[in-house]
Amino acid sequence: MAFDFKKEYKEFYLPKNKPEIVNVPAINYLAISGTGDPNAEDGDYKQAIGCLYAVAYTLKMSYKTEHKISGFYEYVVPPLEGFWWQEGTTGVNYSDKSSFNWISVIRLPEFITEDDVKWAVDTAANKKKIDCSSVKFMTIEEGLCVQMMHTGPYDSEPATVALMDEYIKQNGYENDINIKRLHHEIYLSDPRKSLPDKMKTVIRHPIRKS
Repeated sequence: MAFDFKKEYKEFYLPKNKPEIVNVPAINYLAISGTGDPNAEDGDYKQAIGCLYAVAYTLKMSYKTEHKISGFYEYVVPPLEGFWWQEGTTGVNYSDKSSFNWISVIRLPEFITEDDVKWAVDTAANKKKIDCSSVKFMTIEEGLCVQMMHTGPYDSEPATVALMDEYIKQNGYENDINIKRLHHEIYLSDPRKSLPDKMKTVIRHPIRKS
């Protein structure tokens, strides 16, 4: 059976619908960054996500090619994740999506190296006839965070964030969002297939002791 990160690391991918504190270790990702409204039909975001998945599935299926990865085992491609920020804004201003900066990521198994990613970028570009050169290998260590499962449309996230903020305040922590530690979302639902009220998104914020 293929390794499934969501099932093996439930503490990071399947939190409860109430705030909880976690310590997130260094994790390797496929990453692509950009700016602008993620909902724009002809925007950079949707094109970037297409490139990200093209590289992710090239790596997943690499065992069927001549590129053999040491220690490879079959796995389920993890869910899409996003780190978001806006210049001059603490937290997230959901009413001004055009000012978003984003780093979209997909988790990598530990056996995949930066050289493997470079191979997959070139291979995906040649096969799909798209420019995947912006997809990079990235390691992110989030450290101490508060997280919670958000159920509903993305625009209703502020209510969930408010619960998280109140929880950390009551437990002796404070929000530590800055240019290096970012608002983080993990998308467990496909918005093309899910009703807005049923969508599940993990929201994670960096925190520190007050």
